[in-house]
Amino acid sequence: MPILRAHGMDDVSLPTICRSVVIAKLTYASSAWSGFASTSDLQRLEALIRRSDRCSFVPANLPTFADLCENADEKLSNAITSGCNHVLHYLLPSQSQGSQHYDLRQRPHNFALPSRTVHLTDKNYIQRMLYLNSY
Repeated sequence: MPILRAHGMDDVSLPTICRSVVIAKLTYASSAWSGFASTSDLQRLEALIRRSDRCSFVPANLPTFADLCENADEKLSNAITSGCNHVLHYLLPSQSQGSQHYDLRQRPHNFALPSRTVHLTDKNYIQRMLYLNSY
């Protein structure tokens, strides 16, 4: 028989509800804001997840917050670059002309890398996606 906790929830449904409500709110639009978050902000979010894990509020196999954000970034990146129907596709730079004429190794994308002018632009999602996936 499952052990009942607060408000009559058992040990099975509590992690499911926590994952679908709390973790979903923490990672909502993380691709847009995680680049601008400070290290202390990210550590505080990691600490919240660790405390929730100690209280058995989250599933035991829940990845770290950094991994959750990285998965969200990768999923959005694949959606944007896979077709021109995505609403953010117009933000991507034009195709690189240098890689069109050579038979080189497979790259994650063939977009021209924009010049890095200001430190703040490195925190923008599109810039991060292009530079992190360029190697």
